[in-house]
Amino acid sequence: MPVMTIDLDQRILDDAKRLTGARSDREVVQRALETLVAVRRQPAAVERIIARDHGFHSSTSEEPHSR
Repeated sequence: MPVMTIDLDQRILDDAKRLTGARSDREVVQRALETLVAVRRQPAAVERIIARDHGFHSSTSEEPHSR
């Protein structure tokens, strides 16, 4: 894993550590990045689940797909 130096607002970092229960700066940054990625991927995952469970793509059509 690469070592990086980044400038962060210490107050925000402290708030994030308190809110997440993270014990280190590295842990809170890792959690923040993982959360960002998960949140950004969530809409696409929901669309795939809807399409799989209902046999259609809600964003393009309400008609079932033939399987």
